[in-house]
Amino acid sequence: MKKLASFSPKRSSSSFIAHYPSPSRFASPSPSRSFSDSVMAQTLGLAEPLIVKWDPEASSYAKVTSLFYENRREAIEFIKLVNKLHKSMHALVAENSNSELLIRAQHLIQIAMKRLEKEFYQILSLNRAQLDPESVSTRSSRTSARSSLSDFLDESDDEIRVAEEQISGVEDAAEGVMTDLRLIAECMISSGYGRECVKIYKIIRKSIVDEGIYKLGVEKMKPTRVHKMDFEVLDLKMKDWLNAVNIAVKTLFYGERILCDHVFASSDSIRESCYSEITKEGASILFSFPENVAKNCKKSPQRIFRSLDMYTAIAARWQEITSIFSFPSTSPVVNQALSSLIKLAESVRSDLTEFETSLNKESLKTTIANASVHKFTIETMNYLTLLSDYGVLSDILFDTPPPEKSLMPETFFDKSYSENSPSPSVSLWFAWLIFVLVCKLDGKSNHYKDISHSYIFLANNLQHIVSKVQSSDLRYLLGEDWIAKRESEVKKFSASYEKLAWSHVIDAVPKNNTAMSTEEAKDRFKRITLAFEECHKKQLAVVIPDGKLRDEIKVSVARKLLPLYREFYNKKSSELRNDKFSGAVKYAPEDMRNALSDLFFGSGFGSTSTSVSSSSESRTSFSQ
Repeated sequence: MKKLASFSPKRSSSSFIAHYPSPSRFASPSPSRSFSDSVMAQTLGLAEPLIVKWDPEASSYAKVTSLFYENRREAIEFIKLVNKLHKSMHALVAENSNSELLIRAQHLIQIAMKRLEKEFYQILSLNRAQLDPESVSTRSSRTSARSSLSDFLDESDDEIRVAEEQISGVEDAAEGVMTDLRLIAECMISSGYGRECVKIYKIIRKSIVDEGIYKLGVEKMKPTRVHKMDFEVLDLKMKDWLNAVNIAVKTLFYGERILCDHVFASSDSIRESCYSEITKEGASILFSFPENVAKNCKKSPQRIFRSLDMYTAIAARWQEITSIFSFPSTSPVVNQALSSLIKLAESVRSDLTEFETSLNKESLKTTIANASVHKFTIETMNYLTLLSDYGVLSDILFDTPPPEKSLMPETFFDKSYSENSPSPSVSLWFAWLIFVLVCKLDGKSNHYKDISHSYIFLANNLQHIVSKVQSSDLRYLLGEDWIAKRESEVKKFSASYEKLAWSHVIDAVPKNNTAMSTEEAKDRFKRITLAFEECHKKQLAVVIPDGKLRDEIKVSVARKLLPLYREFYNKKSSELRNDKFSGAVKYAPEDMRNALSDLFFGSGFGSTSTSVSSSSESRTSFSQ
């Protein structure tokens, strides 16, 4: 509603009031006056003393004292009378627009608006703690925030008192302050002074939101600055952003929306205008940061995880973002958040393709001397298990299968499983990347001079892959059937290792020794000792990190070797105890068992990666 500007006098309020008779002159309307004149005269008689009392220019007391802090009940009465005065003015304008009472009433309205403008500013400025977004956002809902004393302004004094007591009993400090702000805002807006009220509100609240964004560690950065920044430094800023976005959405912007909705509940357009101007700049800075990083950040192996963290942070709060910024004028904020999601998704897909390329570039000649789990396997599986924790990959990789999935054999991954998977593209991507890893390991295994080490290398690395899959979300993406097939392959590689490494020792022990002479027994013990020591020396260098696999291989070798050797030892060792055959029997069965128990802990030599010459022997491939 516009101000009644035509009624604005140019003289000061004190001289103007002194020029006119006292309010008692209007108490008893003459018969010639209209009904509206009479109502106006009565309203002036009630309103003028209280309005003049709190005229900031009329007394030092009114200038330095806050009406709402000094006497809240009187403040409510003040607003009630101003509202009645304004209604009376409108009624009188319709009947007699030239009435001198309108000029007097308009001037009182101006005095009252100066008072309320001052009160509005003081309440906003001096109650930052009570109006802190965190305090405001703890309110149960915006609906509950819309009950205020203004609902009772047209009721009797007793009803006002009862309502005031009821509300003061349940409202906390923040709600009390919010109620006062709403009373003032509604009065000023209905009196045509909404612009002054809104200007104060926007200036003070925008500074609080901007300060909040700054304190959360979020700043506007130029693309060139992001591009030049070391990843370690930028990573700290991304961590700050991840902490900030949760607080900003759930507390800062949400609390500000509740406050704005409450204070300006009487005007949808003012609510939208205020909230948009207060939050749009800070929100744009917040939600443009991920896009800026996605487009300009230097490449790094860790970048994909930060991109996924930021994508998850926005996606998880998407419903809140669209709800808080639901005004048409705040749609650019929602669009910016959406743009960041799109750019982050593009960055993730690019990094995933880059990771696949790095796997394909891995050298086949770098092996590990102890045939243990290769660093390449450890790093790759750590990378993939971390990736599998991100459920948002199903959105990012939707309809984006790996580029060379047709090269992956059905024996390695059943594509029908991925088609029934809740995230088919994600399952295919992980299966494909592990297949690339496995092919590289198969190539590395061909560079061991000792073929038995090739097989234990394959068994070790595949067992590590299986263990990482079983202990992560990869289990659900690849399926139990995939795990079972890989476990079967581990057993095959282990069996091949046993055969190549230990068969000549086992074969050295005679199966039937009843007709064997003492001299033959002596030679056979020497053959067994030589074969065992040679094999034991070679296998001392081997490391099997997985305890279960290590024990399975030891038990399997012991079951095949020790019973035969014990039988031969028990029958023939007694014949070789004289001086003639001294030293022929070097190991008792228990000595051999103890020697086996010491294996596969890497007590031979170091486990550093090295380049070794290629063997012409062919090995069984993981992928078969």
